[in-house]
Parts: sequence; structure tokens; C-alpha cells
Amino acid sequence: MVRALVVEKAEDGSTSAGVQDLEMDRFPQGDVTVAVEYSTLNYKDGLCIGPGGGLVRTYPHVPGIDFAGTVESSNDDRYSPGDRVILTGWRVGEVHWGGYAEKARVSGDWLVPLPEGLTTRQAMAVGTAGFTAMLAVNALEAHGLIPRHGPVLVTGAAGGVGSVATAILSSLGFEVVGVSGRPEATDYITSMGASRVIDRSELAETVKRPLEAETWAGCVDAVGGSMLARVLGQMNYGASVAAVGLAGGAQLPCTVIPFLLRGVNLLGIDSVMKPYDDRVRAWNRIASDLPMERLEEMVVPATLEDLPQLGADILQGQVRGRVVVDVNA
Repeated sequence: MVRALVVEKAEDGSTSAGVQDLEMDRFPQGDVTVAVEYSTLNYKDGLCIGPGGGLVRTYPHVPGIDFAGTVESSNDDRYSPGDRVILTGWRVGEVHWGGYAEKARVSGDWLVPLPEGLTTRQAMAVGTAGFTAMLAVNALEAHGLIPRHGPVLVTGAAGGVGSVATAILSSLGFEVVGVSGRPEATDYITSMGASRVIDRSELAETVKRPLEAETWAGCVDAVGGSMLARVLGQMNYGASVAAVGLAGGAQLPCTVIPFLLRGVNLLGIDSVMKPYDDRVRAWNRIASDLPMERLEEMVVPATLEDLPQLGADILQGQVRGRVVVDVNA
């Protein structure tokens, strides 16, 4: 039997989640079976544990868009029993059963090797959020960002993506300015490496002027909406914003002026369908460029039994840092 967090849907459309023991033959098909050691919690997981958010197609369902563990059996020549692996994305935990279980059966195409020097627990302290942050940093650097260009803004800096982005950028020598709506998180954000923290109220209001003073050399934006519109008008000439989230809304109430008069770049960051080589490159950089002592400061430990409440909390913006789920605890 395999312990798993199972979400079920009632006839009235309501969902409920609880830990159950499942026979392995109930798990979906896949050519690699992984003994899961750790998973984590993302905003998508909160949706899949709770209302579904249009992500879950069929019930009952095992959520968990990330996991790390050890290959137990494999019909894929790239992986052998004993190999340590990571999975993020590929609609696992949404369409396909995910990592909130002691075992997972998946396609070998969805896995990457655990980088040398990184534990499975550390990998899930990073998870999709940290992986996305690394992709954002890679994209900004590919568009010319270097430390001497000036400060880099990180919105939603107390969240998972923001925490890791702040830690990585500061370790690479960038001056990082965080944005948060939680005053109590200021010390935490500065402990991740931010030089200062701006209250989100300073950037939340859309202004009529399409351009403001050039202020930021780059930005990792997890908020979207009116804050992203405002930030676009504050970017330095030729600077780039890596857009990774929409916590503040999916609409973008701005003009094209920042793009036309300042050559600002808006870079979309997708982590779900990212090709294999890009994934490996990002994970190797995480292993080398993310300070592990700062990563540990982000960690909130959890078990499968904790997830229904934590899932509700993350949808309300009440989760700070990175939740690491020990699925075997």
C-alpha cells in the first residue's frame, strides 16, 4: 500500500482532501517508478488540493506538481534503480498524479538527474518556485543584465519565487530591492539578501504617465497586473522584466510606450514545458549559485496531513518561503 494525499469530488462539485492508503495498481501508467522522498507546495498545488482551478481533469486525484526521490524501477534506458531524480512541471500533479504520495509513476521524459551536491530535500526546498526563479535570472542575464547596471527589483519577495530569486541575485553580486505587502516579512526578505524592502502600496497604483524616472536595471515579477504595468514605466533603458506570476491579476493595464521609447523587454517565463537541456542547465546553476544556508532559512517543514490546511493558506497569500513536504513522515 502507498500513502497518498487524495482529493475527491462530491456530486455537488465540492472537493475534499485526505491521506489514504492506495494499491499501486491504481496509479497511472509510466515507464519510471520513483520512491518519493520530498515534495513541496506551490500556488498551483493549493488550487489542486482545493477548488481545482480548472487544472484537475479527473477525480480522485493525487496532487503535487514537484517531487524528488530515488528510482525504484525503470523501463527507460536513461534511468536505473537507485538514481536520484527531480520532477517539476509537465502537468504532473494537475492532469497526471503527482508527488503527494510515497511513490510516483511517470514518464522518464519528465525527469532530470539530481545535480551533484544537492540533496532531495534541498531540491524540494527549491521546487518549481526556485526553478522558475533560476529561469528568470538566466533570462535576464541572457538579455544583458550585469550587477553594475544597477538595482534589480523582485516583486512578491516573501513568496517562493521571490525568496529564491532574491537569494540567487544577491549571491551573484546584484543589489536587490524586494517588494512585499507584508511588513512582518521585511526582516526575512533582507535575510535573503535584499538591500531594502518597498511596501507594495508604493507600486500598486497605476499612474497616468507611461514613463517615470529610470530606476531598475532588471526585475523578477511574480505579481503582474497594475504593479507590473507600473514597473515597466520605471525600467532603465533597454532593461528587462522577467514575468513569472500573476498574484496581482492577469490583466496588464499599460501602454506600449516603455517598449518603444526605452526598449524595455518583457520576458515570459514558463517552467512547465521547459525543454530538458534548459532544465538541466537551470538545476546545475541552482546547485552552484544558490546559497544553501539561505535556502534552509526559507524552509517550512510539513507532512501529507498538513497539506489541506497549507493548500488553503497559500491561496490566501499566507505562506512564506518554501514548504518542504516529507511524504514518508
